[in-house]
Amino acid sequence: MSYPVGYFECKLDSKGRLLVPADFKEQMGAQIEEGFVLRPAMSEKDHFLELYTRQDWDNMQDDLRAKVNRFNPTHLAALRAINDGARFIKLDASGRLQIPKELILKGSLNKEVVISSETLKMEIWDKGLYDEAMQAVDNDTILKTLQELIQ
Repeated sequence: MSYPVGYFECKLDSKGRLLVPADFKEQMGAQIEEGFVLRPAMSEKDHFLELYTRQDWDNMQDDLRAKVNRFNPTHLAALRAINDGARFIKLDASGRLQIPKELILKGSLNKEVVISSETLKMEIWDKGLYDEAMQAVDNDTILKTLQELIQ
C-alpha cells in the first residue's frame, strides 16, 4: 500500500475529531474507505501515534502470525505490545477521524496536529513536538544512513 506524499497540518477539535485535509483524502483514494488502524508509538519516549491503512495492518498481522511461535513467551509479549492500544477508526461523514481520548493522551496531542507520511506507515504528531523532533535531526547522519540503505 502506498501512503500519501508529504506532511499535513490538521486541527484536532475538543471532542478528539481530526479534520483530514482534502489533499490527504485525494491521495489515499479508495483506501480511505477501508479505514485505518491507529496505535500509540512503540517506545515510551516517543509521543506520536502510528496510523496504518487497514490493508497494511492486516498484512503486518499476517506476517507476524506466520513467524510467531505461540509457545514462546517473548513472542507473545511482542504481539501484545504491538496490539496494545490499537484502534480501528474510519472517517466520519464530515471527513474527520475520531481519535480516542487515551490515544490523544499517549500521543501528547493538542489542537495543532501533523500527519507525517512515511514508507511503512503514517504518524500523527502534536505539531510542536513534530517541529522539535525535526529540528533535532542531523541531516549528515540521515544522509549517511540513506546511502547505506539504498546501495
